[in-house]
Amino acid sequence: MVSTVWQNPVLLIVVPLGLAFFTPIIGLIRKELVKYIPILGMLFNLTLSLFLLPKVLDNPIIVSLSGWKPPFAINLFVGPVGILFSILISLVGLLTAIYGINYIKKGAVEKYHMLFLLLLTGATGIVLTGDIFNLFVFFEILCISSYALVAYNQDKNGIEAATKYLIQGSLGSAFILLGIGFLYGLFGTLNMADIARNITTVDSPALFIAMALFITGFGVEAAIFPLNAWLPDAHSSAPSTISAILSGIAIHIGIYAIFRVLYTLFGFNSIFTVLAVIGIVTLLIGEMSAFRQENIKRVLAYSSMGQMGLIIFALSIGTVDGISGGLFQIITHTLSKSLLFLCVGYMVYSTNSMELSSLNGLGKRMPLISLLFTIGVFSLIGLPPFIGFPSKLSIILAGLKTGETLFLILIVLMLLATVIEGVYFFRIIQILYFKEPDKEERFKTPFTLLFPVIILGLLIVAIGIYPGLLQEILDRSAEIFWDKLSYIKIVFGG
Repeated sequence: MVSTVWQNPVLLIVVPLGLAFFTPIIGLIRKELVKYIPILGMLFNLTLSLFLLPKVLDNPIIVSLSGWKPPFAINLFVGPVGILFSILISLVGLLTAIYGINYIKKGAVEKYHMLFLLLLTGATGIVLTGDIFNLFVFFEILCISSYALVAYNQDKNGIEAATKYLIQGSLGSAFILLGIGFLYGLFGTLNMADIARNITTVDSPALFIAMALFITGFGVEAAIFPLNAWLPDAHSSAPSTISAILSGIAIHIGIYAIFRVLYTLFGFNSIFTVLAVIGIVTLLIGEMSAFRQENIKRVLAYSSMGQMGLIIFALSIGTVDGISGGLFQIITHTLSKSLLFLCVGYMVYSTNSMELSSLNGLGKRMPLISLLFTIGVFSLIGLPPFIGFPSKLSIILAGLKTGETLFLILIVLMLLATVIEGVYFFRIIQILYFKEPDKEERFKTPFTLLFPVIILGLLIVAIGIYPGLLQEILDRSAEIFWDKLSYIKIVFGG
């Protein structure tokens, strides 16, 4: 009985949420212990998620709370997609928490770690819930924590960026809540599977309005053009640990929410073509904007915007192969951009500047950090033998497999964006290795900062060489994500 209790997927939400609320109390008892609490929470979540992975690949787990069955109870849908995201969230959260031991030293440290855990709890809740209103609740937990963490340094740029993020995010949240109101008015239920099985019984303009509200609301967090004005300021002003979480986790959750709602509830095929075009537009604008930047963190921020466009394009292909490629690219971006932001965090800390010119010759002064940064860059561009190569290739093949002229044109534009991406990233590599350093002495990197980036670098190389390690997970995740009928049957046990 005890082993069953500790295998309950609800603990993926309960444990980090409970630790978040206990953090200030533990801080009163012994302040030095606070920085280890997120490590404990994310280590637990990673272990449980990996344990549950083989189980949910065979049969997704439905957890009904309060003893009632769906649609009367709030339920969790713990399937391959949810566990895949849970693994990514807890892995990046764990490594970033370790990095933060020696990186986060100033300010309200207890509040930082509490908000850090709340952000990750919100992200985990979003990918596991089967209730549309609870998806909104967890989304708000994620967003509110993000607003506060962006302003953590309490400087002018951070407060301004957090305010912009707050205003745009609040408008997005209002749209989501209105969309939920439309659905509840039409169906009298908030259970996603229940709405999905009854959606064909309603022919109302309110359905299209609700869908548009969801895309717009979640699109703010997903940094879809033109809803992405908050992103470059927020990523460049926040502590690098938070930049890594925002870019590696938070914006992916926005994309997950959009396509969970579209594939599970609405299934309007025509909207996917529109989203594919928007995705490529977002990709091109993001990459061209990154090309013009002289601030390294703004380069990475606009690069994230571009990568979100690529993922949106892949998921909008509307096939199992497209979804599989999109999920693969999410893994690529999570690992690669987290690695880049953490590497840049130490570079900025050491040089006390975010300007590209301050990176002159750091390849000689920080050889290992610079090497790992280069691995992250090569992965994002899509060079073999790094993880970005098989993920981008899978998206191209999925688009070509449709046989549609539009997707062929969009793939050509995608490759053009990759060329732009390569140009500005190779310029940074040139600055690191071929510019003369201002000083000759090397920097000593603390182990707690070095360990997380080494792990991320090794994962990028290992999966790039052996992409088959993820293939079963990706294929099974894509099948269930795409098959609305299977989702409904699994939830209701039929």
